[in-house]
Order: sequence, then C-alpha cells, then structure tokens
Amino acid sequence: MFRPRSLVRAVRGARAYASDARPCAKYVNVTHPDAPSGAYTSDIVQQLARFDETTLGTYVRPRLVFSHGAGLDLYAALPTEPGMPPQYQRYLDFSAGIAVNSLGHADPQIAEIAGDQATKLVHASNLFYNHWSGELASRLVAMTHEHGGLGLAPASRPTPGQEPKVFLANSGTEANEAALKFARKWAVHKGEPQRRTVLVSFHNGFHGRTMGALSLTPNPKYQAPFQPLIGDVRYGVFNDHAQLAELVRDDVAGVIVEPIQGEGGILPADIDWLIALRQRCNEVGAALIYDEVQCGLFRTGTLWCHSAMPVEAHPDMVTVAKPLANGFPIGAVLLRAPIAAAIAPGDHGTTFGGGPLTCRIAHHVLGRLASEELRANVQAESAHLLSRLSRIDTLFPDLVDTASSPRGCGLLLGVSMRTPAHAARVVALARERGVLFLTAGTDT
Repeated sequence: MFRPRSLVRAVRGARAYASDARPCAKYVNVTHPDAPSGAYTSDIVQQLARFDETTLGTYVRPRLVFSHGAGLDLYAALPTEPGMPPQYQRYLDFSAGIAVNSLGHADPQIAEIAGDQATKLVHASNLFYNHWSGELASRLVAMTHEHGGLGLAPASRPTPGQEPKVFLANSGTEANEAALKFARKWAVHKGEPQRRTVLVSFHNGFHGRTMGALSLTPNPKYQAPFQPLIGDVRYGVFNDHAQLAELVRDDVAGVIVEPIQGEGGILPADIDWLIALRQRCNEVGAALIYDEVQCGLFRTGTLWCHSAMPVEAHPDMVTVAKPLANGFPIGAVLLRAPIAAAIAPGDHGTTFGGGPLTCRIAHHVLGRLASEELRANVQAESAHLLSRLSRIDTLFPDLVDTASSPRGCGLLLGVSMRTPAHAARVVALARERGVLFLTAGTDT
C-alpha cells in the first residue's frame, strides 16, 4: 500500500522502464514461472499435497509457497538439489495482501511491538477493560477530528456528548455486519421498528462474505449458492441520481456504499452523487454507512476517503479494516453520536475484537500512516503511477480501454482492458515476471 520513498526509489533504480514511445522489452521472457523447471524438492511437494488434502478449496492459487517477506518483496521457495541450502524467488508485491500490508512485509517495528505485547497480554475478553483498545479508539476519534470525517471538518474541536464512538471487531465483513445492525437498532431506538427495516446497497459493491454483508453484495457469483439471503434488501445503481428518491424511501434503515468501489473495478463515486445520497438519507431518516475497508486509512491520501469531501457528503458510520493493523486481524466501525446513543449493552459483541495485541499494533500503524512523510509519499507515488499508467494506451492501444483508464485515487488505481479476459491474463503474465497485482471487477 504505502512504501517509504527509499524503498520505492530502490525499486525504480533496479528495474528497466518503458519509454513514451515503446514498451520495455527486458521482461518479455518468463523469469518467475509458477511451476519452475525441474521437479520440486520433496519437501515442497509434500507441503503442497498436505495443503490441498486438508484445506478447503475456496481459492484457486498458483503453485507458489511464500515463506517470508521484507518491505516491498515476497519470497517463494525454489526447487533445490538434496542437501543444498534453500533458495528463493523474489516478487515485487503491489497486491499488499489485498490492500492490507500498509507498512510492508516483516516491518521491524511491528515485529518488536508484537513480541513485547505477546509477553504481557494477548487476550482478556471484552468483559474487562484493556489499555490498548481504549487508546486505539481514542486515536481514531482524535484523528477524525484532525483530518475530518463523520461530519467533522478538519481541525475540528471535540464537543462533549457529541463525540463519535468506536466498535472494534476482527475483519471488514464483521465491521460491516455491525454497522448494518446498528442502522436497524437506530430505527428501533427512534420508535420505527416495524416500517423501517430495509437496507440498501449498490451494484458492483462488495461488503463481505458473511450472511448479512453478502446479502448487501449484489453479485450472483457470490450470492447464488447461498440463497435465500436476508430479507428487506434493495439494490441501486452506483452514481445514478435519478433513482435515489425511489430507492431510499422512508422504509430504509440504512444505506451502505463504498466511496470507491474496490472489488467492483476501482470505481469512484461522484461527490455530487454522494451529497445527494446524504441529503436523501437525511430526508427519510436513514443511516448512511461508508464502507472504507479498502479505500480508507490514507490509501487515497487522506485519513478517510471522505475526509477530502465536503461535510455534506459525510456518512453517519464508516467501516475500516484491512490496513489498520498491517496484517493482524482487525475491523472497526466509527459511529456518529446519535447512532452510538442507540446502542446499549448486549446489542452487539465480539469475543476477540479489541484485543490488546492487535490494538497496540493498530495504534502504532495509525501513528505512522498519519505522518507527513507517508502522506506526502502517497501523493508523490500516486502522481508517478498515474503518469506511467496514462501512457499505457499509447503503448498497447488494442489492450487498454482508454475511455475509463486509469481511474481511482491515491494508491487505489485501476486500468481497464478492452477484452475482460485479458485482465486476469495480464496479472498472470506480470506474476511470471516477478510482479504481483490484482484483478478487480470484470475487466480491471
């Protein structure tokens, strides 16, 4: 996700570049085959066999076994002769664990913090206070005041009794499940439990794979095997102004949307549309939820993706997860005060959410992501990437869809292919040349 400038400069210096006139021909040949020539050593063969025999087949994976990482790089085991020391193939990782490793792999400061906290307290349950969950929540709220979000302008001052609250969970789908429950509970709190139960989401959105979040993810690929899903769900068209009045009616408890649809293909919401959606939610009394699991936490250059937007576009709740603890499982919901006031003891809970080990790491990660150096780095590297990606159409005019590429913001960027099947093929070709990145949507 975000990399120190020294690392990025080192990568630039080590790799050949395309010119404005022609592609770089240095990487035409495969350098990192998924199945290296020669037989795998017996230990790799056995490891892959054990994995396939015992692990549920929910993913299709290349035949690579990553053993360790460092900064921008991941290392996969290579075949070796019996008795020889292990050898590894290095990959440049632009996937960041699907937008998770915000400070890179094997960060030494995180390793030190994790080791220290593991010797003190890892888990004590939410029946008791622990130091780091409170410190993390406090930092999230303070940073929202500083950078803006949830209706707060940047550099806003705290208002007693009107402060946002934080619920800590273990993942993005858990955070979204919690936010959906909180929206319905807010309707009950206002005395509207019978008529206000509908939840709204948008086509091409992705909110998770647990049953509630899945029900708000209108993609047959994910939903079809698990019907029937939860009821009282309505889907709209992303960025469509005309349908908002009919879509968001007075039977709606909550609306969830990604400010930039990630899984859907790196599709940014129009700010004018988000303002109109916010206004419509105000008119009917529905809670507006921004799913910033992928686009939040400085990935687009600001704390929240919506921090850069006018307060008229801000949500009632924002969910976050992926980069918050650099790979340790965590999720969070930030709620405006009126919705937080509707949630009582016993309304929701989690066994592992808010544990001291993960929260201490997340507290540290937040502090580093907020540094001026890293924020400036996001802007600089985004500008560099956009300058390079904007030239791809001249190098490969038959491959890239120039009408919609590149798109995104900060370090959440995508390029569409003219032929959808080419997206996965390009990812495979890059992997076979030592670079890892991801597909999104049908053609990106």
